[in-house]
Amino acid sequence: MKTTTAGLLIFFFCSFFSECLHAQTSIGIRAGYTESSVSYRSTLGSFPRRVTGISAPTYALVIEQFFQKNAGAQIEFQMLTTGFSGTDTVNIGNETRFDYVKVPILSNFYLGNSGRFHIKLGPHIGYLLQARDISRESESELVIPSYGQPGDEPNRLMYGLTGGVGLSKLFGRHTVQGEVRFSYEFGRPEGQNRIFDLNFTQLEFTLAYLFMVIK
Repeated sequence: MKTTTAGLLIFFFCSFFSECLHAQTSIGIRAGYTESSVSYRSTLGSFPRRVTGISAPTYALVIEQFFQKNAGAQIEFQMLTTGFSGTDTVNIGNETRFDYVKVPILSNFYLGNSGRFHIKLGPHIGYLLQARDISRESESELVIPSYGQPGDEPNRLMYGLTGGVGLSKLFGRHTVQGEVRFSYEFGRPEGQNRIFDLNFTQLEFTLAYLFMVIK
């Protein structure tokens, strides 16, 4: 899976930069909210347990290239917060939040002219800036571990796939986009083998404003 993801990253990087000189370039910002979903397995063979995710604002700088035939690509530099809240049967538990800088590299496909439906798909990479413990009340195997202390040593790298659908409206050199995205993480923050598996997904609801700087 790591080899496949690395290959996708190389492909999208090459495709993106090879077309930049022949494309319309827009720069802007994207903002909205993200909903995290988290499941884990404490040991090999155990049933997955789903815990409560979090809602948090997200922001991104967007650089979009629009190519011919209603296709394009974009790269983003996004501030993203994910996390979870897990409790035992007497509501004693842990809550941790992870702050990332995330870089999606997406291929874009459009249908329409001034009002367009779009689909975006591609890999993303990211780096953990900070893990924060909101509450840390249990070290039990029945509760998901927390990650906000130096000794927890979470893995810093995130990588996965991102896809989204939405609507774009063009106003001359200006573009407004509304979008829903889904991301799946292949990277895992657990670095000490305290639990067997940990899975993160994110659902994003955002609006973006772009301004064409090169035509």
